Amino acid sequence: MCWPISAYLDVTIGWRATCYVWAAAHVALGLPINLLLPRPRRAEKSGQSQARASSGRGRLAMMASLAFVFAATWFCSTAMAAHLPRLLQESGASLAAAVAAAALVGPAQVAARVLEFWFMRRFHPIVSARVASLAHPIGAAGLIAAGSPAASGFAVLHGAGNGVMTISMGTLPLALFGAAGYGLRQGLMIAPARFVSASAPFLFDLLLSRYGTASLLVTGGLGVAAFTVLTLIRDRKPA
Repeated sequence: MCWPISAYLDVTIGWRATCYVWAAAHVALGLPINLLLPRPRRAEKSGQSQARASSGRGRLAMMASLAFVFAATWFCSTAMAAHLPRLLQESGASLAAAVAAAALVGPAQVAARVLEFWFMRRFHPIVSARVASLAHPIGAAGLIAAGSPAASGFAVLHGAGNGVMTISMGTLPLALFGAAGYGLRQGLMIAPARFVSASAPFLFDLLLSRYGTASLLVTGGLGVAAFTVLTLIRDRKPA
């Protein structure tokens, strides 16, 4: 939804004013919502101490593996969030077609989450994470090979994988480690992804400017690497 709005604002008021509009939306809408969020409970502190006491080599290795998976997938997600219409134009799509295809990401995310809830809840969350990590690489391969005719398919696959992976980021650590110390552990595993995602728009812009759609070899490779790491993780809590 936001890509068509951004395209319309860019045409009517220019890109600078469009940035001001979205910045104002963050302050006027996002900030009050964040201020209304409940504060963390003090009980979390006891959970944090339990997480420190119960950490072992297997647990730390698994945490490091998940931290890599989250960082790799967040790089892809943030890069596409910043450059998807331009990427699709590089594949040969017109501006209108690129914006229309990019707008499919949101519905694909929602649809994938609904399907995951109904059909994948009987399986361990790591199964969903493995499938989700492959969605972007498959779409990237199609876009590189077929060009603009695959633009919509790429957007749908990327959106579906991203939608499920954002859920897996919360459910997978809970299933693997349990609830004790969840907040601290989650913060430690997500921290690298925060730094990586902050650099993703700039780094992918450099790749896109030089290599065009071939830059998807990088994001697709990260997705395959994330899948490989996920296949090495056992679907049960470490001893």
